[in-house]
Amino acid sequence: MIPDASPLPLPITQPKPMSQNQLDKKSQAWSALFSEPMSDLVKRYTASVFFDQRLWQADIAGSLAHADMLAAQAIISAQDLSDIQRGLAQIRAEIEAGTFDWKLDLEDVHLNIEARLTQLVGDAGKRLHTGRSRNDQVATDVRLWLRGEIDLIADLLRELQRALVDVAEQNVDVILPGFTHLQVAQPVSFGHHLLAYVEMFARDAERINEVRARVNRLPLGAAALAGTSYPLDRVRVARTLGMVDAQGTPQVCQNSLDAVSDRDFAIEFTAASALCMVHISRLSEELVLWMSQNFGFIKIADRFTTGSSIMPQKKNPDVPELARGKTGRVVGHLMGLITLMKGQPLAYNKDNQEDKEPLFDTVDTLKDTLRIFAEMIAGQTNPTTGGRAGGITVNVQAMEQAALKGYATATDLADYLVRKGLPFRDAHEAVAHAVKAAIAHQVDLSELPLAVLQGFNARIDKDVFDVLSLRGSLHARNTLGGTAPAQVQAQIARHRARLA
Repeated sequence: MIPDASPLPLPITQPKPMSQNQLDKKSQAWSALFSEPMSDLVKRYTASVFFDQRLWQADIAGSLAHADMLAAQAIISAQDLSDIQRGLAQIRAEIEAGTFDWKLDLEDVHLNIEARLTQLVGDAGKRLHTGRSRNDQVATDVRLWLRGEIDLIADLLRELQRALVDVAEQNVDVILPGFTHLQVAQPVSFGHHLLAYVEMFARDAERINEVRARVNRLPLGAAALAGTSYPLDRVRVARTLGMVDAQGTPQVCQNSLDAVSDRDFAIEFTAASALCMVHISRLSEELVLWMSQNFGFIKIADRFTTGSSIMPQKKNPDVPELARGKTGRVVGHLMGLITLMKGQPLAYNKDNQEDKEPLFDTVDTLKDTLRIFAEMIAGQTNPTTGGRAGGITVNVQAMEQAALKGYATATDLADYLVRKGLPFRDAHEAVAHAVKAAIAHQVDLSELPLAVLQGFNARIDKDVFDVLSLRGSLHARNTLGGTAPAQVQAQIARHRARLA
């Protein structure tokens, strides 16, 4: 006979009743499977509750929308929905009052809120998680939270642009030496120079808003990774949470695996933030240079600077210097998030818990930096007069004197000769000889006698001195995007209309 190969049934033993202490230690949502509690070390290592608490509003909003849909689909009762709404309202009040008891044993914001809800309303709280997983829940919460932060950042970018436009309008006719390679190149309007940063921050705002559209898509209902057997109405939830496009069409993540596992929206946001911080850093570098004694172009208000512990004469531009340093921090977060995602197989992995701290810090750093720069650029409103005490004071004379040092109108002389019929390359060579002579005599091109200038080319006439003046150079560049005051005023008007 062939012996029966089927396995013998294992003896079934009833579990011993657990003490209250054991129950407390097995409070995780998945604890029934496990025979021993998690170690305290692992508990601390894996917990996120002490940094993901900031998602609580998004978590409650997502839970309310999910419960509303479950009731509408007759998956839970109307009484369950009412109980859930009542319990979440109390939890909201407790968190806002600072009395909510956040527990490390419950790992994260989601389980803390769910456990308290169940404590408050009983079985209705347990039914709330029907048809969802922490995987799609956390993905939804992060998207909801980030959407709100993007809206705040967009407002701060507008404020910074307005501040720069205000200062630009006050300095349309102020001449600044424009640099290439940090060498004096051509004279520009200081207002024109500031508007270059307005353009950069305007593009940053465009990028942030484009990211918002991709953030504003609903993962909830994807469950753990494969969807759910419950008849969920995900479109209803998306509409309830405002996850809609510009035309009001609900936006729902279409693949359950992708919905729970990817964090490209966080990477994309951090990339846009890093680029914005790079623009801040470039402006910071110029402010630091302009404030130094070697330039002396500006002064930054005392409230944005610090002194030295040993040198009493020092006034240090700490705000722009620190912003320049914080740029590396945000760029580092971008690299961290990209590295976090690059090796993950589908679907959700615990690695993704590490997305929050760099994302949160990126948001905080960018918001704080934009806020302080807008205030530093715009200055401070006097409550008595309504006028502004400038955060930045411009040294007009120092800027203009610096523009005279580097033969900034040399290109104007070349253009002058081209208009007289000389090919540009020949004009370029003739002007180079003129600059060489001016350097030898330690004078500006405009200070060379007419006879000397004519020695470099006979086409030069007395009208050349209008061309060689700084203001003549400035006004000559009266084409779209140029530095002529008329063009700068037109750009200011365009920005004001855009930012209204």
